[in-house]
Amino acid sequence: QVQLVESGGGWVQAGGSLSLSCAASGRTFSSLGMGWFRQTPGKEREFVAFIGGITYYADSVKGRFTISRDNAKSTVYLQMNSLKPEDTAVYYCAAKALGGGVARKQYYDNWGQGTQVTVSS
Repeated sequence: QVQLVESGGGWVQAGGSLSLSCAASGRTFSSLGMGWFRQTPGKEREFVAFIGGITYYADSVKGRFTISRDNAKSTVYLQMNSLKPEDTAVYYCAAKALGGGVARKQYYDNWGQGTQVTVSS
């Protein structure tokens, strides 16, 4: 079992930046694929980005968001630039074994509690 704790959410005006962090414990971090998802009320949790041998982004964030990881700190990051009001959501980090698909929430075994990101126009 992997424990995940997100931090770094908040409020920002459109065009601004925020950085999210997710600290992992309970398993060798380097053996994990790490993803970021987001969810708004009444909608499905949607894929944002993945890192684990490769990096992969949803089209809606490509060129604006950057996912990275520090295996020594067991932490994954999401740098979000040029934020838009439609990026407003609760952001979740998630962990899975390396290999296989990356963009569906069903592939992930462990989830953090989420952190709110609000972008005002």
